[in-house]
Amino acid sequence: MALSPRFFSLLFAATCPVFAIAQDSRSAGQAAPAKSALLVVDAQVGVVSGIWESKRVVANIETIVSRARAAGVPVIWVQHADDDELKYGSESWKLAPNFVPAAAEVVIHKKYNSSFANTDLDQRLKALGVSRIVLAGASTNWCIRATAYAAVERGYDLALVSDAHSTESMKLPGGVSVAAEASVAELNAVFEWISVPNVRTEVKKAVDTAF
Repeated sequence: MALSPRFFSLLFAATCPVFAIAQDSRSAGQAAPAKSALLVVDAQVGVVSGIWESKRVVANIETIVSRARAAGVPVIWVQHADDDELKYGSESWKLAPNFVPAAAEVVIHKKYNSSFANTDLDQRLKALGVSRIVLAGASTNWCIRATAYAAVERGYDLALVSDAHSTESMKLPGGVSVAAEASVAELNAVFEWISVPNVRTEVKKAVDTAF
């Protein structure tokens, strides 16, 4: 049976009281347009090669990067390093060949799931006057999720690019499996419905995301 976004809203309201899930009622009163930045998380060889529908998702990340650059929006790249599969300087650690940061584009190096944890991302965004983050990359249920929550907790508006993030399927104890496409759909549903004080969230495809 297909699960509706309303199901996810009720689930997360019960399990995450800090973020009460509610239908977006932000239409009353239009604030001045927020300055945006595109944040591309972990678009690395050792990450995107194994994600669900990698070719499609990589193409959509390329699309949103091109659109951001054309609009004059800052593009910030986040690159993860660890002591396992993404050792600093290794082939798997490098950004995928499709992604070459421009000379003026910032690259943030991280060691934790959240792109904000022990990095200067927040300071760099504030220095640019950014108040809205457009988020794409991988992996959905790890670094994209952690970065999305960290962003809204810090008061940033968030636009999750629905078709430009992905992950791998997971096998859990007891023979339970979580399909990658379910993780993607779940996070998209959460950020359609999540309610955070003075923060606007949206979920749109790469071709429909505005800057």
